[in-house]
Amino acid sequence: MESMTPLDFLDFRNYLFPASGFQSFQFRQMEALLGLPPDNRITYNNSPYSTVFNDEERADLQAIEAGANLLRAVESWLERTPFLELKGFNFLEQYKAAVQKMTEKEQEAIRASSFLSDHEKEMRIQLIGNTQTYFQNVFDEEKHEELVAEGRLRLSYKATIAALLLNLYRDEPILHMPFNLLQKLMDVDEFLTVWRYRHAQMVLRMLGMKVGTGGSSGYSYLHKTAVEHHIYIDLHNISTLLIPRSELPDLPEHLKRELGFYFTTNPLG
Repeated sequence: MESMTPLDFLDFRNYLFPASGFQSFQFRQMEALLGLPPDNRITYNNSPYSTVFNDEERADLQAIEAGANLLRAVESWLERTPFLELKGFNFLEQYKAAVQKMTEKEQEAIRASSFLSDHEKEMRIQLIGNTQTYFQNVFDEEKHEELVAEGRLRLSYKATIAALLLNLYRDEPILHMPFNLLQKLMDVDEFLTVWRYRHAQMVLRMLGMKVGTGGSSGYSYLHKTAVEHHIYIDLHNISTLLIPRSELPDLPEHLKRELGFYFTTNPLG
């Protein structure tokens, strides 16, 4: 359709009614299995998205939503990460100290700048924030779980901390594969978002602000799903919490050995 002009498309559009992407049962199955929460879905004309399906299909979708999905499987896997607090190394305490040191250095550099006015310095310091702004959730488990309850976050506090550790110490040999798995999940999320966005742009080009063939608001609805139907948004948000390698707390030597692939041999007999 992207190779057509809008006027050419209008010559046969009426023959498509009432066909719509809303009727793609397999696509809805995929979304549910990946972990898109039903409460976070944009409604279809103020009705649940499943209203376009028959009773059997709706029951199938409800069963998927009530059961296990990839998001919950990943959350459970992350919560089992064994490196969050080991003898001689408390990751969260070390990370908090590193963030504090990093933000203080950045603030000092801004205050020492001869190119910025006092007003500009103050504005930039506010944008940098501190351990009480956008780092607050990672230091306050209760606040994090409140956001989960509100639907603004999806992964548990422990799973989020584990994902942060995997991102920060991804260069350690044993963490390569877990880190790459998280990257692939974000790739899936990104591919879906790009697909949704291109679909929305194609509709905008062909139909402008006309109503969609399935009865939705057309472009407005599709564009909103591209923005709001991220599934692994918590993993993307980890980037907000990353600090430069130069600021990373050093790992104890015994922990570095455990994060590398090594083995010991014991003589038999």
